Amino acid sequence: MRTVTALPYAVREDEHVWIPMSDGVRLSARIWRPVASDEDPVPVVLEFIPYRKRDLTALRDSIHHPYMAGHGYAGVRVDLRGTGDSEGVLTDEYLERELLDAEEILAWLADQPWSDGRAGMMGISWGGFNALQVAARRPPSLAAIVPLCFSDDRYADDVHYMGGCLLSDNLSWASTMFAYTSCPPDPAVVGERWRDMWRERLENSGLWLEKWLRHQHRDDYWRHGSVREDYSDIRCPVLAVSGWADGYTNAVFRVLAHLDAPTQGLIGPWSHKYPHLGVPGPAIGFLQELVRWWDHWLKDADNGVMDEPKLRIWMQESVPPSTAYEERPGRWVGETSWPTPRIDVRSRPLERNRIAKEGETVGREELTVESPLSVGKFAGKWCSYNAPPDLPYDQREEDGGSLVFESDILDERCEVLGAPIVRLELAATRPQAMVAVRLSDVAPDGRATRVTYGLLNLTHRDGHAAPRALDPGKRYRVGVTMNAMAHAFPAGHRIRLSISTSYWPLAWPPPRPVRLSVFTGAIDLPVRPVGAAGEPDVAAFGEPEGTPPISTTQLKIGEEGWTVSRDLVKYASALKVIKDLGVVRIDDIGLEIARLAKETYGWTGDDYGSVFGDVEWRMGFVRGDWDVSTVTRTKLTSTATDFHLHAQLDAYEADRRVHSRNWTITIPRDQL
Repeated sequence: MRTVTALPYAVREDEHVWIPMSDGVRLSARIWRPVASDEDPVPVVLEFIPYRKRDLTALRDSIHHPYMAGHGYAGVRVDLRGTGDSEGVLTDEYLERELLDAEEILAWLADQPWSDGRAGMMGISWGGFNALQVAARRPPSLAAIVPLCFSDDRYADDVHYMGGCLLSDNLSWASTMFAYTSCPPDPAVVGERWRDMWRERLENSGLWLEKWLRHQHRDDYWRHGSVREDYSDIRCPVLAVSGWADGYTNAVFRVLAHLDAPTQGLIGPWSHKYPHLGVPGPAIGFLQELVRWWDHWLKDADNGVMDEPKLRIWMQESVPPSTAYEERPGRWVGETSWPTPRIDVRSRPLERNRIAKEGETVGREELTVESPLSVGKFAGKWCSYNAPPDLPYDQREEDGGSLVFESDILDERCEVLGAPIVRLELAATRPQAMVAVRLSDVAPDGRATRVTYGLLNLTHRDGHAAPRALDPGKRYRVGVTMNAMAHAFPAGHRIRLSISTSYWPLAWPPPRPVRLSVFTGAIDLPVRPVGAAGEPDVAAFGEPEGTPPISTTQLKIGEEGWTVSRDLVKYASALKVIKDLGVVRIDDIGLEIARLAKETYGWTGDDYGSVFGDVEWRMGFVRGDWDVSTVTRTKLTSTATDFHLHAQLDAYEADRRVHSRNWTITIPRDQL
């Protein structure tokens, strides 16, 4: 990334500003704005997230918020209540109080003498979610938003559930927030009250995983904050962004298809990162794109930003399977609308071992599969957080326990853009069952790279609000929608579809082993014409750039690991993930930060009652004689009828434990 020091505007930074809320709680803001804004007010760009602006996101924030300020905006970064240096307690994500806070922050910002009264919201992940949710409430100053890596559907397309199946990332993410909400504010900001504020968080933030497990279907809990419930609520312009290695690409397509507002979509090869920091590469000059977007919608600049194609995507070329990539080869392509009539959905029937050609008559026979629990051990994470190796590995390791259908060798290049759908007529041997489908690019040497996948809890076959048990042996027709994709299958390769009855540990398995019978099937592939006349041009992106990052010093190197193991005596298997920041000092404030997460997902043989997830986090902050740390642990197990949740929270000042709490909770499984 190119570091930019010469900007159009000189910038001042207010490291800590209190913003008062109507209920008496004060939220901590960090504000970068042009020096000239004292005399010449500017628009505001707000990012409102819980990830600690003074330390854990300080490095990232220093690259893009001052950049915005240097181009004539007030870049405002606010900690959610109960996180970082803000007062109060955070007890869940996207609460009504959070959205009210955002509205009150926007109103406060609009009243500042350096603000011209117009605002945008932006953010990745949580900040993308609440930008979209706040836009649906139409606060008067909010003129445009840029959500990245977000969802419009909190139940069916988020970290919690997928196709009605429980994701292991639900446990992983709950454990992350369990750790973050246990951390204290910085006494250098909040003063002697820091210990009382910390105690309030430790005692009241709660165990979010329990809430999420008590809502196993689409209900009002998940409908809140899901803007898909009424897209017409959003009237302001939206630039929707994601990456193919991320878990949140599908919402970009839905937003473009359903919003009655100016929209653009941008999807690159990246994981869960801002595109100017994007890995896998190539990263792009995203901050320049942001400036163009804000200049048009917040300053009325006639700069042609909306002349770009409605959807710009990175069409990925074929690559060998790997758990991490520095770069993904491909090219930028565009579509002037979405959905686009340029996509040709080709339905290809399935027969034993084969994906037939479109329109071909195939034989029908009963094909059965009962997958071992080991199918899924090389699936990678539901969402790549750029903590490699977290992408799927060679699918030959998975396909031995699956039904496999493969195309003939392709005699010409085939580009697929959109969400494939697998249509099956099937029956199950038990009342609860799931199906996992995977689409892979198979090279001439046999290596298979997973391109996309989809999950469906078969009790959710008619929707997620009121699932119904299966009648064992009864035939059902179902459709399984895969995640959206953009991939070019080369001539000489094959397309492979794999079907399994479990996909652990990416998704929690059904209560008991199940055998599926598949009688007929087809895969609908959204094929994009190659080299067709009238393809819109995509302007070249600039080189990634940003303002100079703050100075940090790595005091201790962290440990990273992603290990799959199997004991052939006891048949115990496990996936162990270690993500360790080590110890990093933020030099200008002299604060040392330590962060370590260990995740273990285990099972024994094909014993469905043996599966477990166990996540431990350690967080530490040291400056002088201020030495605080927390240790959290969350373990989830299950029987055929219940989930069992065990959690621990311990907080320390130096070596003295100052808080401890344990949870033991049983939650009934409901068609899950």
